[in-house]
Amino acid sequence: MRKLLLFSIITSVGIIFIARLFYLQIYKPQAYNLYEDNAIRKVYDYPKRGYIYDRHGALLVANQPSYDVMVIPREVEPLDTLELCSLLKITKEDFIDIYNKAYTYSPRLPSVFIPQLSRNDFAMLQEKIRKFEGFYIQKRSLRDYQRSIGANVLGDIGEANEYIIQKNPYYKMGDLLGKQGVEKTYEEVLRGVKGIKFIQKDRFNRDIGPYKNGIYDTLPQAGRDITITIDATLQEYGELLMEHKRGGIVAIEPATGEILAMISAPTYNPNLLVGRQRSANFTKLYNDTIAKPLYDRGLQAMYPPGSPFKILNALIGLQEGVVTTEERFGCNHGYSYGGRKMGCHGHPSPVAMNGGIYNSCNAYFANVYRRIIDKYKKPSEGMDIWSKHVKSFGLGNYLNNDLSVGQPGKIPDSKTYNRIYGENRWGSTYNLSNAIGQGEILTTPIQLANMAAAIGNRGYYYTPHIIKKIQGGEIDSTFTKPIHTTIDKKHFEPIVQGMFDVYNHGTASTVQIPGIEICGKTGTAENFIKIDGVKTQLTDHSIFVAFAPKDNPTIAIAVFVENGYWGSRFAGRIAGLMIEKYINGEITRKDMETWILTHGLESEYQKPYSGQPFTINKGATIDIIPLEKDEKQNNELKSNNNLGIRPKSSEDQ
Repeated sequence: MRKLLLFSIITSVGIIFIARLFYLQIYKPQAYNLYEDNAIRKVYDYPKRGYIYDRHGALLVANQPSYDVMVIPREVEPLDTLELCSLLKITKEDFIDIYNKAYTYSPRLPSVFIPQLSRNDFAMLQEKIRKFEGFYIQKRSLRDYQRSIGANVLGDIGEANEYIIQKNPYYKMGDLLGKQGVEKTYEEVLRGVKGIKFIQKDRFNRDIGPYKNGIYDTLPQAGRDITITIDATLQEYGELLMEHKRGGIVAIEPATGEILAMISAPTYNPNLLVGRQRSANFTKLYNDTIAKPLYDRGLQAMYPPGSPFKILNALIGLQEGVVTTEERFGCNHGYSYGGRKMGCHGHPSPVAMNGGIYNSCNAYFANVYRRIIDKYKKPSEGMDIWSKHVKSFGLGNYLNNDLSVGQPGKIPDSKTYNRIYGENRWGSTYNLSNAIGQGEILTTPIQLANMAAAIGNRGYYYTPHIIKKIQGGEIDSTFTKPIHTTIDKKHFEPIVQGMFDVYNHGTASTVQIPGIEICGKTGTAENFIKIDGVKTQLTDHSIFVAFAPKDNPTIAIAVFVENGYWGSRFAGRIAGLMIEKYINGEITRKDMETWILTHGLESEYQKPYSGQPFTINKGATIDIIPLEKDEKQNNELKSNNNLGIRPKSSEDQ
């Protein structure tokens, strides 16, 4: 009986063992994971990253070879640490720290030990790497920026962090991917597909050749080249004009929505974020909290739009039928209401719509705005209709573009003021600053450029985008579909004429460009900060929006210069030069160019409190106004200032 029992147990175990082997090897072979087999070494073959060209085919970004020292911790054997440290130009303490981090990540998976060796360091190490078991050299490619422009546009590549690796299994420790700009947005197009080789190891952990003669090996697939919409020459010129200034410029082709230039100032050379010094250079740029070179002001900076916003109120007034182009309003250096006054500079009075635009009359647009809001029984209804019209121009949202960063701006509606004052306990005079592009309105330069494009097109725009062509692929179809505003086409011509007259005999008459019909609008935005709760006024921002030529425009542009005094002083000049450079390819207004190139604003930025929020004394802090976090307090501050605009010059308000 005991013999029978023992025989049964042995037989049963044998059957179970055979059945399990049959299940794993025949019935369910996928249970075996080649990637998890410790007897197989995985060697990745990284593809060449796709090139980036400008709209005219000029090469902007290529590749250069790079070599990473990789380590598999469990395969490391006793070695001459000092010799390896000498070859890698690191200390013994660095060696131990890097090794421990790699071991913590995974004892059996490869990690980058030293990234991006120079060619000379690689040549010295290549002959001796075999002496150090567990270490090997992995070839990759780094970016090679052909021109020192467009850092905010092109972006950069860097190592994948743990969050990205967990989120996307394609990436392994040490892999490089796009971190910002075009590199980030079109990462999957540019990166290509990694190849892999499986190397069989013996029981002594030595490589003995390709696993199963390499039948599972794959070749890398090179990344695809892309052509972006940027005009490199225009981009370079814009960055030159913005030297020693802070702000943003965005230029768009109205007929397509293609972004011609996207300047953020101050900027930096994109090659600073390439190679072993990338981390140190990035830290320096990131820690510059005053100039903020990594902050894309063209896409992320939200400013009050100032006077350029008036042209939207004129369009809405015509659409809502509350004003005609011929109706005139008086202006006695401003608009008085309820014991308060919205100031205005001196100009002929009364004015109709055309004069209201080219004279940038605050009183005219205060009247138009009040009529829009007061047209309806409840101010909340009028405000929501006004807000809907404004948002149809792409303001107050992210524009659904293909750019890696952005801000939605802010366009108020009835909910905004119901939250501040209580439901329907307010009227048009409570937010009259909206009439002149101040108040609770915030916009980004790209939104203002898109607004100019929509006006130049007489009522529609294409989603602004940076991609023009993908090798072997197509761009998103949404970029080729027009988006129509809520304003009828017939209302645009008088507005366009008013913007044209801004150059003829208005606030931009001193910055005309011979031979080009430019339609524009100057703007000056008040610039306040709050220091320990006390409102303090700084030098105003200079704004300009324009498109050209007048009919069938080929360029629309928005220029924003921080602390630039008034609209035509800096922004107007820069916009005119950019337009002439793009349309004619050369500059005739050398006087204007020389003035811009020889006048900076460092003295303004060096003034106390002129930078971004920072601590000035123990316990004392400053903030930029408007303060979204406290709209009610912000509105009260405006009321205390009588909603007045301090005139800087007869050139612009």
